[in-house]
Amino acid sequence: MRVLHAITRLTLGGSSENTIASCVALSRAGYDCTLATSFRESEIPSLEDARRRGCRVVDIPSLGRELAPLDDLAALCQLLRLIKHERPSIVHTHTSKAGFVGRLAARIRRVPAVIHQPHGHIFYGYYSPRRTAFFTALERRAARWTDRIITLTERGTAEHLAQGIGRPEQYITVPSGVPTERLRAAAPSRAQARARLGLDGNAFVIVGLGRLIRIKGFDLLVGALPSVSAQIPSTRVVLVGDGPERVGLEALAASLGVTDRVRLTGDRVDVPSHLVAADVVVVPSRNEGMGRVIVESMALGLPVVATAVGGIPAVVTDGECGRLVEPDNVQALAAALVELGRDPGLRRKLGDAALERAEAFSTTVADEKLLALYEALVREKRLA
Repeated sequence: MRVLHAITRLTLGGSSENTIASCVALSRAGYDCTLATSFRESEIPSLEDARRRGCRVVDIPSLGRELAPLDDLAALCQLLRLIKHERPSIVHTHTSKAGFVGRLAARIRRVPAVIHQPHGHIFYGYYSPRRTAFFTALERRAARWTDRIITLTERGTAEHLAQGIGRPEQYITVPSGVPTERLRAAAPSRAQARARLGLDGNAFVIVGLGRLIRIKGFDLLVGALPSVSAQIPSTRVVLVGDGPERVGLEALAASLGVTDRVRLTGDRVDVPSHLVAADVVVVPSRNEGMGRVIVESMALGLPVVATAVGGIPAVVTDGECGRLVEPDNVQALAAALVELGRDPGLRRKLGDAALERAEAFSTTVADEKLLALYEALVREKRLA
């Protein structure tokens, strides 16, 4: 059975990894998957990773993340041609832009079944109120053309329904599955990880991982550093990732006098070797679908300090496997970090609970839920 997946771009990050992993799991189960994306918008390592893992990847050159009517119309035409050629029984779209254009193409071509997976939402933190309202209206419209909507957490479902997007029976929750056992097997020891990064074994190390963009909130972490380091002098911050905010973060660190305490590593694919160097992992996002790095950190037995936004509270239980703080609150973030920095016993307690909690978001769980969704949809639509 042919399935066409569509995503705007493949980059180092949760939505791309989740999409590639879904294609791999479906292919193993016997589905014939094609992944459509814009090579122009994608990053070469992610494209190569998709191909290495057996994904058939097709270029949709005009598909872009930003609103661009002429390019968007061209992308629609390119997808229409691809659907005509591939004749998929199911179109499965990912993220907002590809989600709208892809579902419109599927509707025009009368594809029997349509699945959409937003990998989060754009209801706050990204755009102006006017632009957000426009994009939300598009999501409401596209939901009418959709058989199933996959959210990463139950909280994500509630937030979509609160915006009048779709009906409850359309939704199903499938987490962004993390290969927890493989992650642990690939991780070096804490001492080895710190030695590779040139970090003192006795330092209080805080790690943040993700694209360096405003929505990820790393400016808040850098902003909290003077307060934390004043109380815990050994504090060091390692930011793993790259993006347009890198220069701004470096300038902020310089203005606060903490440049010598902040390390920006750039993009890295060896995630475990950076995470295990941490005493605490911080996810200070202003919006987050689930926070894949949260699960990766918990799978390595690390406590997480994160903001209570998006799907994060469905992953982190405050006080049990991590700490939740208000978004855009530097003081609250600093206080949580100081608390954990001063109490190794609390870090161990939260880390032990995190290790167990992570298994609810493992690849095994995610793959089982995804395949069950497909099987149910195949029966419902009589596609077999």
